[in-house]
Amino acid sequence: MKYSFRNKIFIIGVLAALPFVIICIYLLHSLLNYSRLYDQIVSNMTIANNYNLNFKEEMDESLYKLVVGYADFENISESSILKNPYELIDELRSEFTELKDVTTEAESKIWLENLLRNIDSLEHNVNIIEQSVEADGRYRQNIEMLDNNIYILTELIQDNIQYYIYYQTRDMGRVNTLLNQEISRFFKVCVAGVVCTGFIVIILTSYLTSGIIRPIKQLYLATEQISKGNLSARAEVQTSDEIEVLASEFNGMAENMQGMIDQIKMDERKMRKADLRLLQEQINPHFLYNTLDTIIWLVEADQPQQAVDMVVTLSDFFRLVLSKGKEHISIKEEEQHISSYLKIQEVRYHDILEYEINIDKVLYEYQILKMTLQPLVENALYHGIKYKRAKGRIYISGEKENNMILLTVKDNGVGMEPEELEFLQKEIRRPCQETEKGYGLANVNERLRIYYGPEYGLNIMSEKGRGTEVTVTIPAIKQQAAATGGCE
Repeated sequence: MKYSFRNKIFIIGVLAALPFVIICIYLLHSLLNYSRLYDQIVSNMTIANNYNLNFKEEMDESLYKLVVGYADFENISESSILKNPYELIDELRSEFTELKDVTTEAESKIWLENLLRNIDSLEHNVNIIEQSVEADGRYRQNIEMLDNNIYILTELIQDNIQYYIYYQTRDMGRVNTLLNQEISRFFKVCVAGVVCTGFIVIILTSYLTSGIIRPIKQLYLATEQISKGNLSARAEVQTSDEIEVLASEFNGMAENMQGMIDQIKMDERKMRKADLRLLQEQINPHFLYNTLDTIIWLVEADQPQQAVDMVVTLSDFFRLVLSKGKEHISIKEEEQHISSYLKIQEVRYHDILEYEINIDKVLYEYQILKMTLQPLVENALYHGIKYKRAKGRIYISGEKENNMILLTVKDNGVGMEPEELEFLQKEIRRPCQETEKGYGLANVNERLRIYYGPEYGLNIMSEKGRGTEVTVTIPAIKQQAAATGGCE
């Protein structure tokens, strides 16, 4: 009898819960569909982002080397460094044609269509360059076509890819909102089902709570946390059923979302690096004007050899500033750079300036960010030595300690009061565009922290009337290992 009653309860509970189960299955199916849609968007963005980072650079470099004669169209496929432009174009067209077939968002498809048209234009211009190179090698015209056509088209293609990524990101947010709504609706249906079935269902759910209500609540709470900005929230569910699959998909979605946001932050950092690089490579016009005035003075003073030496030194200075577009150079090159700078300044300030460079030659094979030391030397000259009533001295040294390199610029200039030093130390820790006195030391410090990490950068010590000492701390990375960022 007891057994029969239990069966009746079970049958009643099943009948009462059947509509609820059907609705749950429907909602689970809907959630899984949204999850698959989300994964598709993530896959599309991953493919697009890979080409966003690599295509322009590879295409521009390969075509430039072909135009200047470093390689030819017939044998370029055998190169381990360069890529065949036609292969790059075919690969890009194939990938983004497939993306167009699986992309559902309208704005994204528009940018894909623009991208494919630009690919056709790029291929047409590559054909023209190939014909020109093989025909008569009109070097100047080919270079102009690179500048006016090819580089612009690759830039447009990169812009198309970035806009596609942007609209896919926006669509991903829409899908995420719908997914959250479905999860919320799922929870509400569960609660409503429990209330409608009454006491009988409550009895039955006494042992189902851990299997349904609790994991759903965990999902809801995790969703709520994510909606508030806590992207590290996860649903810990182990039920060996669809809810665990849902939780796994949900956790995967959250992980992918966090990864995408991290990628966006990384891209922003890269853009910031580019801005800083542009700022850093701006040459002070007053330095150039003063140097040219000094050369004119030497010529007028019948000192042609000194004028020639000054021109050669100035040429060396600018050659190292440009450094073929490289961001990292060797410490030896950086030493040559500041040596050229100080030789120029010594001619102008011979009565107040003397200097010594004593960098351990062991450090020559290690890398450093271009124009790291020159702003420090310039600062020591113009803010330390220049205002000293007697002859001043700048001492540059460098040594290696464990896996770090310490480079020091020290002067015996006017120094700073404690409150001045404290203010300067606060300034260099701020983003350089927010500083009150321009870029200078703040720019150097920010570039070092962006490229190497927050534990690296500048340390400043100063005493009024005794001088200032600035120490640069960077990781010991050999020049040949710079491409991989490996430390010694």
